[in-house]
Amino acid sequence: MSKRKIINDPIYGLITFPDEIIYDFIDHSFFQRLRRISQMGLSTYVYPGANHSRFSHALGALHLMTTALDILKSKDVNITGDEYTGACLAILLHDIGHGPFSHALEHVLVEKDHETISLDIMHALNNEFKGKLNTAISIFNGSYPKKFLTQLVSSQLDMDRMDYLTRDSYYSGVAEGVIGYKRIVSMLNVADDELVVEEKGIFSIEKFIVARYIMYWQVYLHKTSLASEQMLKSFVLRFKYLVKENPEFIEECRLKTYFDNINKGKINKENYLEHFLTLDDIDIYSSLKINRISSDPIIKILSNGILDRRLFKVIIENSPLNSDLIESIRQKVAIKYKLDDQTVDQLLIQGQESSKAYDNIHEEIKILSKNGTVEPISGHLDVLVNVQQITKYYICYPC
Repeated sequence: MSKRKIINDPIYGLITFPDEIIYDFIDHSFFQRLRRISQMGLSTYVYPGANHSRFSHALGALHLMTTALDILKSKDVNITGDEYTGACLAILLHDIGHGPFSHALEHVLVEKDHETISLDIMHALNNEFKGKLNTAISIFNGSYPKKFLTQLVSSQLDMDRMDYLTRDSYYSGVAEGVIGYKRIVSMLNVADDELVVEEKGIFSIEKFIVARYIMYWQVYLHKTSLASEQMLKSFVLRFKYLVKENPEFIEECRLKTYFDNINKGKINKENYLEHFLTLDDIDIYSSLKINRISSDPIIKILSNGILDRRLFKVIIENSPLNSDLIESIRQKVAIKYKLDDQTVDQLLIQGQESSKAYDNIHEEIKILSKNGTVEPISGHLDVLVNVQQITKYYICYPC
């Protein structure tokens, strides 16, 4: 019996994939876990429709990959069957290392970024599937000889970005994030073993860069999303601290068991995946719910605030925050909540966020001119949006 399925995607319509081995990885429990990992963290607190998962994003990116590879093959780009499947599996599994709430808790549950965890998972799956991921891993880590295959997975114009901008703008309802993905993919080509865009696609690429800039500041770094995700991060960090120092303050749950096992040395570099992969958004929500009545004031304020959307107030500035302002906020919080200075300091969340929509220094998007020359896109545009890194400073606090 064929393993192939027809998937009804709300953006791309009815999609299917060419190789049955792809469905074996989709059906694996490691990949199915992505159904329970939110794509946009707690952005649903701003955009109620943004409840989609890493699972749907991975399938969408895979669909764009198959489309791009078919277009390149139609333009006489040499792609073997093994390379085709390898590129598909690399993009399918590119986000498999994300933990609960995606970027919101990166480095908190495991001191590794999600790309490194994804690669660790791919190696584990490769052992299980007896080497079926050898090519995919080489493409994913950039060691494969054909550079354009890696660029389709990870670059400034990869299938990952193409799908998440399209998908996130669709579910958030932010029309400014819509990109012409069909036009862009149809204009892809290869020159000197690098991914290029034919000259006719320049304006679609310019729109792509502008859309990414808008989505970062209007959606991903929206002040409400920022507040909720910083509160969540602070909750888990405080939770982790109490499991080690004052476990009686924390109710029993999977997250407590996870951190307790770390403290006891039962989780290490060799076996961390089998424990990490048991965690998803549901476990974090469960931890928040059962600790609503915690005797620890920080845990109680954070858990109730997140669950009831009583979010911290956020002040965002273009320069570092004034010390007098921070001290004024500290005093207000101490008086209102009757907290000591040490507790107040743990409820004042300070930091900075940076974004650069386009990097004109490293690996620019290349344009293939009609005369056959290849040049960076920065040489073709009158105005290049956001090539300078923008940094904003913030403080979040209970009000």
